[in-house]
Amino acid sequence: MLNVELARAQMIAQQVRTWAVLDDRVLATFRAVRREEFVPEAYRSLAFADDVIPLGHGQTMLPPKLDGRILQALELKKSDEVLEVGTGSGFLTACLASLAGRVRSLEIFPDLAAQAARNLRNAGVGTASVETIDALRLEETGRYDAVVVTGSLPSYDPRFERALRSGGRLFIVIGTSPVMEALLVRRADGAACTREGLFETDITPLVNVPRPTRFVF
Repeated sequence: MLNVELARAQMIAQQVRTWAVLDDRVLATFRAVRREEFVPEAYRSLAFADDVIPLGHGQTMLPPKLDGRILQALELKKSDEVLEVGTGSGFLTACLASLAGRVRSLEIFPDLAAQAARNLRNAGVGTASVETIDALRLEETGRYDAVVVTGSLPSYDPRFERALRSGGRLFIVIGTSPVMEALLVRRADGAACTREGLFETDITPLVNVPRPTRFVF
């Protein structure tokens, strides 16, 4: 039988910390948010594995170490209002809610949105809401302190940075498989946004995002 607390401690020590996630608040969040309760029952034994976990519709839970890098990069405060694009199971949503103020999470698949909302209720997360909507229809300006896009885009889309308030931060992954780059975008007071490359990765593209045309000889 899986020793859940030992597995959680090993996940933090051997996966999250070794991927340079050293922020004490982030590590405490991983101890507090019960990841196994957000994993589909068929994959519960893999809750703490260093791998993606299928959710249906071709969607997956991100590996724990990637969740950790996202949370650390955003430097969230309790006063922050956060937008998450791609709710998935709701695990990252719960972590965001633990570190920030309120979280609005968008999920394109109704059944995933409903399950994530149940997961969040069962976990006692009352500061996050889940909506069924295509985030590529988003046309908001200056509303959020942080935006997290959990699916990749082949090229940069400025709609997500436009949603940031002054001082806001955006985590987004740009590129095509197998090589993509995670970016942290900051909107400075009264200035243009800056972009910082964080690391290379490879994650599932956002649903409905336009695919680049491939050249054929």
